[in-house]
Amino acid sequence: MERPNKSPFAAIKVVECGQGISAAFGAKMLADIGAEVIKVEPPGGDLTRRRGPFPNNQPDPEKSGIFIYLNTNKRGVVADLKRPEGRDLLHKLLERADILIHNVPPPERAAQGLISQELCAKFPRLIVTSISMFGDSGPYADYKGYELTASNAGGWANLSPGASPYPELPPLKCFGSQCDFQGGAHAAFTSMAAWLHRLKSGKGQAIDVSEQEAIAAMLEMNLVHYTYAQRVASRLGQRLLGPWFIADAADGKIFCITAEEHQWKALVELMGNPEWANEEIFRDRLSRGANQDALKALMSEWISQWKVQDLYQAAQKARVPFAPINTMKDLFENPQLLERNFFAEVEQPGVGKLKVPGMPSKYGATPWAIRRPAPSLGQHSEEVFCTELGVSGENLKALRSAGVV
Repeated sequence: MERPNKSPFAAIKVVECGQGISAAFGAKMLADIGAEVIKVEPPGGDLTRRRGPFPNNQPDPEKSGIFIYLNTNKRGVVADLKRPEGRDLLHKLLERADILIHNVPPPERAAQGLISQELCAKFPRLIVTSISMFGDSGPYADYKGYELTASNAGGWANLSPGASPYPELPPLKCFGSQCDFQGGAHAAFTSMAAWLHRLKSGKGQAIDVSEQEAIAAMLEMNLVHYTYAQRVASRLGQRLLGPWFIADAADGKIFCITAEEHQWKALVELMGNPEWANEEIFRDRLSRGANQDALKALMSEWISQWKVQDLYQAAQKARVPFAPINTMKDLFENPQLLERNFFAEVEQPGVGKLKVPGMPSKYGATPWAIRRPAPSLGQHSEEVFCTELGVSGENLKALRSAGVV
């Protein structure tokens, strides 16, 4: 059931094109704060419709979990942008749009009418936000790339997994599509910044988001270590301070990072002051770091007797840094997330009620909500093209027969 849009951002009209995660997530962030988003899919549908997960592991393009999550609060239309009739429909949408977000790679944009400079010239008030692997300029601009490419090109994978003792093993990227999500997040907030600029100037602009740069910008102090101190960060080696490791408790895993001396003393007391804690090899945090294997072996026996939450709570009271390694089940039952109503419920046609992650922020004056479920393929084509843009029913029928919509 659709809810009324009471957001102060309801007047912002956004068009989203492309495939996959980055543009969809960027547009989702704007849809979630209240912008009116129209998602333009190719006739075969967005690729995420085929990714799943699916109910009962039965593939169905209308029931993909990742598609539903990324596309609530949007309307959906179909237009083949590789054909002139499809590009004409896109331009009708852009005539009344404030923001276009897409992730079509630079070499494919001309064929889909998505050259940023041309769109800005034709629609001077439009904000054109493009997301690509390497950006719109430079020697790599036309290179194809995917999540694994961005993770390595941005330097993230080279640092993962941290403190690995296995130089023969390759670097690892973070699970999932984190680089695509980062690209989408950058696209969303820069688009809003450009929209605020347009309120003052009346002029739109082109925004060029590089996933490589989005990842390189979040590498903490590793680039500064290189430029300031000529130190090269690496995933190889060992932690200098200790204890710093993940261990098995009785019912799950827990992270121990107790680097300060007062924390170590409190931990020793929590462990019941074992004799081995007074050994010379554990005299300070650098010594404990150098002898991490022995320390972990001794502590693991004690940790294994605790349940994760019991140890976490006891350590918190003692001011000792421990942290549960939450499973997905743990997250759905997490009292902090439940108290903040982080998970939202969506009634998805053909699927039923689903719980999905909500907005990771709270708005005092403009509460967030899922106003509408994710659209089925082409669900709003007639509503948008005919009712709102003036395309005749006969024309739409002919375009549908021709495979354009």
